[in-house]
Amino acid sequence: MDMAPEKEKSSDFVEALAKGVAILESFDAAHPEMTLSEVARRVGLSPAAARRSLITLTALGYIGQTKKRFHLKPKIMSLGSALYFSARIDELMQPELRDIVDKFGDASSVATMEGDKVIYIAHVSVQRARRAAAVVGVRYPAYATSLGRVLLAGLPENRLNDYFRTVEPAALTSKTMIDKVALRAEIQLVKKQGFSTTVDQLDYGITAISVPVRDIAGNTVAALNSSGYTGMVTPKSLRTQRLQELHAAASRIALSIARYPILGSIIGT
Repeated sequence: MDMAPEKEKSSDFVEALAKGVAILESFDAAHPEMTLSEVARRVGLSPAAARRSLITLTALGYIGQTKKRFHLKPKIMSLGSALYFSARIDELMQPELRDIVDKFGDASSVATMEGDKVIYIAHVSVQRARRAAAVVGVRYPAYATSLGRVLLAGLPENRLNDYFRTVEPAALTSKTMIDKVALRAEIQLVKKQGFSTTVDQLDYGITAISVPVRDIAGNTVAALNSSGYTGMVTPKSLRTQRLQELHAAASRIALSIARYPILGSIIGT
């Protein structure tokens, strides 16, 4: 787990802070609690360095300890909620997602790129199925989601080349597209048609359609989707029934971003 690419570091880079952030990020659904040695190994630190960071984060209230195992504490949620409300995501994006869900059911999300993954910044759902969770803050491989493919299609060519040079697609289901040549061709198709549809790429049971959210210069800064249960919806039915509404909602979200520069700055415009 790389704390920061070397090219981004400077003389002002604070290693101790980076180590603390890396430790916070190391906890996830697959690693809800860890021993000191597990944290150190996952983050790539010595046990002594990991111990110092864990003691500090525990004193600050972001991490708790039960016997010899560490876990996150609810205070960590304050960091995400500060972003959520300062960027006015609840006011500017959530209503659009609720409208989509009210019209079509299922779920709707907005995501942006973070490294080689998509990160969900807004989400509304009426779904209760056991499958990959789409909640605010969750990150998934860009190649395996319709949101990610739309965002990849919006990258400048040099950044897209960098992505394909470093990404190593893994099969998340038996249908996940992992061949880089096929993925690149799919991204070009998405770029040409202005939307992406996927079936069971991230997890079984997810069929989704996504469109870009563009800034005033035409750059893709986020993606908006609508998804449903595989078998109950198809890519064709999503295109026919939801694509037009998604494009309209994406345009309204884009206007909100233009009106509130802080939102644009946060999501990367």
